[in-house]
Amino acid sequence: MEDKKSNVNLKIDNDLEQGVFSNAISIHVNNNEVILDFGYMLPNQNPVTIKLVGRVNLTHQTAESLMNVLSNAMLDWRNKQKSVKQ
Repeated sequence: MEDKKSNVNLKIDNDLEQGVFSNAISIHVNNNEVILDFGYMLPNQNPVTIKLVGRVNLTHQTAESLMNVLSNAMLDWRNKQKSVKQ
């Protein structure tokens, strides 16, 4: 069986290139989609105030793929951290 790898070009608009910081997330799942709301918890606010910095709508299939990829990436990171401490 031949393993064919294809090249993928990722284009990022200038206004998205820097990214945003998020320290809070809310996840909503319904029959049609999975919605990820990313927020920034503003410091020294009473009551606690979270500013929405991004929203991503996913299909269920894409959300499951994200969950697996993120889980594997975090496991790799933890293993690298352990090897650095030894």
